[in-house]
Amino acid sequence: MQYKKHLILSGSSIKSALFLLDNLGKDAILFVVDKDNKLIASLTDGDIRRGLIKGSSIDEEIDSISQKQPKYLKKGDNDIQKVIGYRNDMLKIVPVLDEFGRIVDIVNFGRNRSYLPLDAVIMAGGKGMRLRPLTENTPKPLLMVGDKPIIEHNIGRLSLYGIKTLFISVNYLGEQIEDYFKDGSELNISIKYLYENMPLGTIGAVSQIEKFNHSNILITNSDLLTNIDYEDFFLDFIKQDADFSVVSIPYNVNVPYAVLETNENSVISFKEKPTFTYYSNGGIYLIKKELLKSIPQNTMYNATDLMEKLIKEGAKVITYPLLGYWLDIGSHEEFKKAQIEYEHIKF
Repeated sequence: MQYKKHLILSGSSIKSALFLLDNLGKDAILFVVDKDNKLIASLTDGDIRRGLIKGSSIDEEIDSISQKQPKYLKKGDNDIQKVIGYRNDMLKIVPVLDEFGRIVDIVNFGRNRSYLPLDAVIMAGGKGMRLRPLTENTPKPLLMVGDKPIIEHNIGRLSLYGIKTLFISVNYLGEQIEDYFKDGSELNISIKYLYENMPLGTIGAVSQIEKFNHSNILITNSDLLTNIDYEDFFLDFIKQDADFSVVSIPYNVNVPYAVLETNENSVISFKEKPTFTYYSNGGIYLIKKELLKSIPQNTMYNATDLMEKLIKEGAKVITYPLLGYWLDIGSHEEFKKAQIEYEHIKF
């Protein structure tokens, strides 16, 4: 609801606009709306200054000095290039309109890096057995890393890229997660909860979701600490026209001996102490919405099961090699590592 601070009713006085702009501080821009919150114009202190110079009075209505063709975004619009264009043009705050032209949100590029047309599902139903006794009375996603629970770091990163509609799949001690975040309104996002009556794997709970707002869905594990650039991940997904993309993590294997390449006992070549790079599943996925219909109801089902099915059916399944920071917090050793590295990694 924070966007409402930027709204002013058509016909209001210039004096009242000055008070509102002053309260907004560095985010000083107003959007002129009608009684139904439909966007009419925009107004800045610069517009008021120019109006006063031309002879306007502070008791006059704002409509005579406001900008009648403001830039805006449409909610649910998949045109990410428009978002990038506004950001590159140094626009600081852009309103988001619904299908009727009403302002329902704003994008503040001083606080948001992007505004991605994605819904997100966070899988947070695991018991965290390897982290006992820390998880005996606390679900693993609520264990603290720095000053926040693990899952809050993930939610904050999604919100940073403008992803506002979240579903959280919970099971073990899930009521604690819901009590902590509630409906998400305090974080200016929307959260709905998927309760697993039985373990449903790493993607099975997604079958409970009846309606998404967007055509592409991001699914992530809740116990990851990462500085992934979600916009770059999404742009790669769109550019390659993929059906399914999985974040992959490079894993190097160092062989301490010379490795021989042979053919029927003949040595063809050899490499001295080579390093082989493999890519492991990073637990973060982008999927076209319609493909999620393949997930069976009330059944243990993993993201790798869906990936294997799509590959067999000839869908375009790609990998996104992550070059940034990534840590799966699944053990005491990794939990301690997260505490140390969080203070030094740029998120």
